[in-house]
Amino acid sequence: MKQSIRLCHSERSEESHKRDPSATLSPQDDKREILSVSDLTRNIRFILEENFSNVWVEGEISNFKFHTSGHMYFALKDETAQIQCVMFRSENQRLSFEPTDGVKALCFGRVSVYPVRGQYQLYVERIEPKGVGVLQLRFEQLKAKLQKEGLFDETHKKEIPYLPNRIGIVTSIDGAALRDILHVIERRFQSAHLVIYPVQVQGEGAAESLAGAIEDFNVLRSVDVLIVGRGGGSIEDLWAFNEEIVARAIFNSTIPVISAVGHEVDFTIADFVADLRAPTPSAAAELVLPLREDLILRTSELKSRLTSSTLNLIKTLKQELKLLKESRGLKDPLGIFDIQFQRLDELKKNMSATFKSFLRLKKESFLSLLGKLEALGPIATLKRGFSVTLKLPEEKVITAFNRVRVGDKIKTKLSKGFLISEVREAHP
Repeated sequence: MKQSIRLCHSERSEESHKRDPSATLSPQDDKREILSVSDLTRNIRFILEENFSNVWVEGEISNFKFHTSGHMYFALKDETAQIQCVMFRSENQRLSFEPTDGVKALCFGRVSVYPVRGQYQLYVERIEPKGVGVLQLRFEQLKAKLQKEGLFDETHKKEIPYLPNRIGIVTSIDGAALRDILHVIERRFQSAHLVIYPVQVQGEGAAESLAGAIEDFNVLRSVDVLIVGRGGGSIEDLWAFNEEIVARAIFNSTIPVISAVGHEVDFTIADFVADLRAPTPSAAAELVLPLREDLILRTSELKSRLTSSTLNLIKTLKQELKLLKESRGLKDPLGIFDIQFQRLDELKKNMSATFKSFLRLKKESFLSLLGKLEALGPIATLKRGFSVTLKLPEEKVITAFNRVRVGDKIKTKLSKGFLISEVREAHP
């Protein structure tokens, strides 16, 4: 950084103003340089950028705002001062963590002037957390983000098969983790079928290597369960298992995943996303397969219980069969129809009696109606001395004199027989 700062006016001029600021100058002596606000701001900006173009500034982040444009605005402060900062989208896209209020940080950039407000500010190009380790901060922020998205929820955990046919192992081919897994599996279940996918477990490109292996296994569908892990180490050594690309590969895997990273006290993002966390690679081998001797003993016990249950069932069925053989139904199979025949006879008898009663009631009702009809009908009227006259040939009843004309033939019905007459006269 340059230590000298050029001034825009001479010290002599400043001294003269201090002595007599109200002194008037003659036109010949008036050699003042008049600057516009823009010119002055431009000069100040030039001086600041000339002398503070590549600086590291330490302070606490305050009033952090992430604008919709993608730019970041915040203040960097200490006990006695603060400076406004801006970090443009093109720069902050490379950040490995999200700045928040209260975080102490080292900011690298240049000091310049924002002409619109006449305010000097730090244009930040890089930010490094200070105090809390950068990796630990990234870990906590990614953990909070994925937890909010539901990647750690128990509802997404897949069940680990009890006795998988094929086991996929994603780890370094040269690491102690692979040797530990193979040793334990050989001791517990020698006939297990293992598919080993060698990957890089630390350093640049390790996260992509791990995620690619998990995705390849899911494409091939060649195993029933996956063990993804490595031996212990520092947070830097284990960092590949804290990368978002690995977490999402585990979450999207249709094959159940057992995470086996580091020692029992080590926790990574992969542990939270995996369907099952093993404290060590050796523990993962113990969790993925039962002990062969235990399985043989368990199978023997189940076989004994199955044999005993089968024998008891056969014994019970024999007893039931014996009871059936001695039952009356099998000794006299046609005897079961006797009761049904008797019941049928009773139903026929009851049906006959019911039908006769029904006919009697209907006959009585019919005769009653017939009596009423005869009493109200024309025949009864004729028997009392009345007659009915019909016009021929249609035999329509004549109810008024104007229904017939002189010369029409009429028929008169009597109680016994009828008369045929011809109309001679018709009067109202």
